[in-house]
This record gives sequence, C-alpha cells and structure tokens, in this order.
Amino acid sequence: MTIAALADPLLKDEWLQKAQSPDVEIRWCGSVKTLVATVADVYVDLLFTADNERTKHLMMRSTSPFFINAVESTTKDAGSAFIRINAWPGFLKRDTVEVAVPGPQHEATVSTIFTKLNWKYQLVPDIPGMITPRIIATIINEAYFTFGDGISTKDEIDIAMKLGTSYPYGPFEWAEKIGLNKIHALLIAMAKLDKRYEIAPALETAIRQQTIQ
Repeated sequence: MTIAALADPLLKDEWLQKAQSPDVEIRWCGSVKTLVATVADVYVDLLFTADNERTKHLMMRSTSPFFINAVESTTKDAGSAFIRINAWPGFLKRDTVEVAVPGPQHEATVSTIFTKLNWKYQLVPDIPGMITPRIIATIINEAYFTFGDGISTKDEIDIAMKLGTSYPYGPFEWAEKIGLNKIHALLIAMAKLDKRYEIAPALETAIRQQTIQ
C-alpha cells in the first residue's frame, strides 16, 4: 500500500514515531499540488484547512480513501468524501488515533488501512473536536477562566494539573503545543452548539495579543 501524505516536520516526525509497517510506503509531499499529483492508494492531508479552494483541489482524489487532519471541522464542513483524524500536535503519536467517518460505508476502508499500517484507532462521533480534543480544549478554557480571575499563575495551574491528573502537560503547555488558534477555533464551534463552552475572556485576550504580535 502506498500513502501520499502532506505534513510539516513536526507531524511527519510524530507519524514516524509510530509503528511503521514494511508493507506501507509513504510518499511525503510538500504541497497540496504535489499531494494530488502523486499516485498512491491512500491520501493524507495533515495540514488541512477548511476552505473551498483547498477542498476543490483535494477532491481531485475523491475516488481514493482520503484522510484529513480536521479536528475543528466535521466531515460535512470539510467535504463528505473525507475521513477525519485527530492529528493535532502531540496526538498523532499516541497509541490510538481518533477517526470520524462521514458514513458507515467508510468503516471497512478505515479498518483495512489501519490494519495495514498496524495502528490502533477508535471511531468517534463526527462532531467538532471528536473526543480527546474537546476534553483538552475545555480544560484549557477553564484554566484561562482561573488565570483571568487572578486565582493562580499559569505555571502553578500547569503544575497542579500534571500532579493531580498525571497528564503529560498542563493546560497552558497544551495550548502552546497545540496552538492557541486551534483551541480557540474549536471552542467557537463547540459554543455554537452548547453555551457551556463560552470562551474565557483571558483566552480571548491572549488571541488578540497573539494577532497583534
């Protein structure tokens, strides 16, 4: 099986940290144009952004299984031909990959491909954030509420989180690793469906400061 994959150095490294099957050849691509021009059995866009122009290009390979790193967007948002995976920084190298499909007809395809990769996966609901990113984004948002209220510092919150839960990172460390813009975009999508995910003012401030810089 050949896989054409578009990735940046970080996500490529995370991919290569997982088990590599001798029966799978990865053809790394440096652009969307190269990705769709490459002949392969499976296509993966780890740098996917939900815009019409990109989707139009990727749909040129719609007859082949096509995986996209789309945590914030559903398959309906991204284009129903695609299969979503959670490849936020830090997540792809985990033992189990979260996968959301646009319909049950894609489940057999996912099973076949992940078996050949020798990777574990978990089918999750096709909703913004899937499962784990929703949890992490909520924790980060609550941490910003705590920080914004002056209850504790970022370092103290990170330390408390790691000691209390044995998580590898604290919420602010997670935010830096994943990218605050990704967290913010997911929380916006979640808040549209449930007001419980209203974004912390301190997080909004951090986003504005980041934009100015």
